[in-house]
Amino acid sequence: MQTGNEHGSGRGRSVLLTGATGFVGNALLPALVDAGFAVRCATRDAGKAAKRWPDRSWVQADVSDRGAVERALAGCDCAFYLVHGMASEGVDFRRAETAQAESFLRAAESAGVRRIVYLGGVAGPHDASEHLRSREEVGEVLRSGRVSTVELRASMIIGHGSLSWLIVRDLAARLPLMVLPRWLESRTQPVGIDDVVAALLGAIDVPVEGSAWFDVPGPDVLSGREILERTADVLGVGRPFMIQVPFVTPRLSSHWVRLVTRAEWSVAREIVVGLKDDLLAKDDRFWGMIGHRGLLHFEEAARRALAAERREGPVPGAWGVIERVILAARRGEA
Repeated sequence: MQTGNEHGSGRGRSVLLTGATGFVGNALLPALVDAGFAVRCATRDAGKAAKRWPDRSWVQADVSDRGAVERALAGCDCAFYLVHGMASEGVDFRRAETAQAESFLRAAESAGVRRIVYLGGVAGPHDASEHLRSREEVGEVLRSGRVSTVELRASMIIGHGSLSWLIVRDLAARLPLMVLPRWLESRTQPVGIDDVVAALLGAIDVPVEGSAWFDVPGPDVLSGREILERTADVLGVGRPFMIQVPFVTPRLSSHWVRLVTRAEWSVAREIVVGLKDDLLAKDDRFWGMIGHRGLLHFEEAARRALAAERREGPVPGAWGVIERVILAARRGEA
């Protein structure tokens, strides 16, 4: 993978990183530090975060608290908005998400921030899931203000810690026989976390008039079935035997996904429901705008995700034991 000199030096520049305890935030932070930026990590519980990551600079700020966010943003050149409430309960989570984005935007305007970078999702159809619609609406809010906002839209992100990858990885590892609902024929363009980090870094200084959104797709167009098959290949096990059952809906499927994967059910439900239609990028021009070349193909991104998982040790708990037995049998190991 090669990355051009697509963003300016961070020397002497401060950025605020929301979502710093999450999957994408944790991946982005070292890249920001390596680029020379002074990074302020925003969280709702700075004391708890500081105990876990004492080497980071933490600020207490809930994104819905305009005053706290404005103080956290003081002197910052750029702010990353990497928070999502996809696991939120209640019918009004979309309204809460847009209200938080509005509060954050006004704080950024008051603090004189030059740019906001937001990571959203690929646009779905008009009847998309609540999760996908909420991510679009948050982007619309952030792009509506006086601060130049670059919204990046990614589909499935492949990396250790990604919830959508966790579901795929667990299904491929634990189910040698699988019912194949119609929605697994829907296509998407998975993108590796390393490429997402490059996109986020490039978005800091990419020349944009006002605000704009860009898709950041991976190089492969794959159906859900192909993603599961290729994940099994990378795991070194035989591809699962799939039985076509077209009447199984995404909402019904989310219940058996709940039984097999480690992902929180409210999260798994929203991800699976969002898979009922193709989620394809409009174009891939953003990669050229930032000079980023050599996008990771699905198999390489998956290999890196599995390698990162192995570095943390075996999967814990009863499911971990069951999984190891299943994988050994499928690999033909004694």
